[in-house]
Order: sequence, then structure tokens, then C-alpha cells
Amino acid sequence: MDWSSSLQGLAGGVLIGLSATWLMATLGRIAGISGIIGNLITARPKGDSAWRLTFLLGLISSPLVVMLLGGGLGNVAGGAVDATGRVIGEPAGGVALMLVAGLLVGLGTGLGSGCTSGHGVCGLSRLSVRSMVATVTFLVMAIITVFVVRHVIGGGA
Repeated sequence: MDWSSSLQGLAGGVLIGLSATWLMATLGRIAGISGIIGNLITARPKGDSAWRLTFLLGLISSPLVVMLLGGGLGNVAGGAVDATGRVIGEPAGGVALMLVAGLLVGLGTGLGSGCTSGHGVCGLSRLSVRSMVATVTFLVMAIITVFVVRHVIGGGA
């Protein structure tokens, strides 16, 4: 067992929990990424963009800061480095499939009134039944998707 990776995962989980708690305690908002992005794009409610933009900039800049401090990319893609030295290679199913998948995820977050961060992190901690159902649905669909792609279609490793 690699204790370094386990401790990094633990630290990351604690930081996610603290940031979600801080956002709820200070602004009364749920740290659901799809809702934060969606309402930033649509500018709803008016005058509510500053914290959303700051949250997203922190989300994007945090890994960059870790990399600049010499932390590397951790176990992204299983820590595998390809022949060119890249940690993350081309999408396994191609760019077109990745775009379709992204659109389906966006549609799903709209239909589910949230995403894994909103339901899985914030909703479960509030013991929301709706979030429990949504999170179980996310997980079951992820399991089915991996099974179909790997064993039915045969497109993954």
C-alpha cells in the first residue's frame, strides 16, 4: 500500500469537505460544481457571480499551484507515463466521444438537479434522500457504463 497516495487522498477529501462547509456556512450555498458553473453562465441570480467565479478559479488554480510547487500530477491516469513522457494521453474513445459524453453529463446534471459534488458531497452530508437516490443512480450508471464499454463494446482496457 502506498501511504503517500492514501494521505494525499485523505488530505484532498478533508479540503473538499472544509471548502463545502465553508461555502455553506458563509454564503449558505451548496458546493455543486454544475450549479455554480450553470448559474455563472446564465448570471442567475443577478450580482451573484463574484463568489462563483472565485470558487471556479480556485478549483482550476489549485492543481496548478501544486504542480508549480513540485507536487506533480499525483496518480492521474494511474501515474502511467506514455512514450512521449505525457501523463495524460489522448481520450481513449476519441475527442468526438468525449464531447458527446460531456454533453450527456451536462444533460444528466440538469435532469438530476445537480452533480456528484452537489449531491454526493453536500447532499449526503445533509442526509438528503433525494441526494442519496441521485448518488446511488450516478454510481450504478457508472458501473454499467464501464461494464458495457469494457466487456460489451470492448473499447477500454
